[in-house]
Amino acid sequence: MTLSTLTPALQQLLDSVPEDGTTVSGETVRFAGEDTALEGYLARPAGDDDAPKPAVLIVHDWLGVTDHVRVRAEMMARLGYVTLAADVFGAGVRPSGPEEAAALAGQYYGDIPLFRSRLLANLERLRSEPGVDASRVGVMGYCFGGSGALEIARAGEEVAAVVAFHGGLGTSAPSTENGVHAAVLVLTGAEDPVVPPAAVQGFEDEMRAARVQDWQVVTYSGAMHAFAVPDTDAPAMGAQFQESANHRSWTAMQNFFSETLA
Repeated sequence: MTLSTLTPALQQLLDSVPEDGTTVSGETVRFAGEDTALEGYLARPAGDDDAPKPAVLIVHDWLGVTDHVRVRAEMMARLGYVTLAADVFGAGVRPSGPEEAAALAGQYYGDIPLFRSRLLANLERLRSEPGVDASRVGVMGYCFGGSGALEIARAGEEVAAVVAFHGGLGTSAPSTENGVHAAVLVLTGAEDPVVPPAAVQGFEDEMRAARVQDWQVVTYSGAMHAFAVPDTDAPAMGAQFQESANHRSWTAMQNFFSETLA
């Protein structure tokens, strides 16, 4: 265990994946992006086993590399994955609140080439980690990070699978025909004002038009935006943690990666 001073909700989230004898090592890692330094959080199962391991890149929400995404990285490491909590914004760039976060995230939504460049720099850092099986790499993300996971798929990257938790589904650079090589899982909330039914329909139409071979959308009733981010409680703004949707979406992700990263 390498994290401390977690909120009770985040500690409960971490404890939901028991260590079961798997020791996890975690560390902050700094590396070069194409245009700036990046600083993520790497968690991996500790031990002397040299067998190549599957790996997962976790892309943060609009608040950047916070305790939430670090906890998720540790949870994935406990499941046996070498995991990098990505940094899209750049080393030291951490929004102080929602207003700043919205403005910062908007820069990337408005500049998809920059968004993808930052994401791919993180992906390459993960692939370069000793012991990673490059043929068994997945990507997952929350909110802004869910959008990022889908951009990696749209970019045609050779990753096995991507999972978007309540991520935005639109893009200015949609998938090209036969251009998506990853299996795609979208986990969304039925009451998410950021991702209304029309956005879900638009995404499904995009997947069909691009002839994506393996995609699915799971919608959770009553779930708002950020349903899988503990401590979120802003229902008036359409964002609220929901325990059942969090649990079910985590289980769906585990099953999906168990199949696609096997």
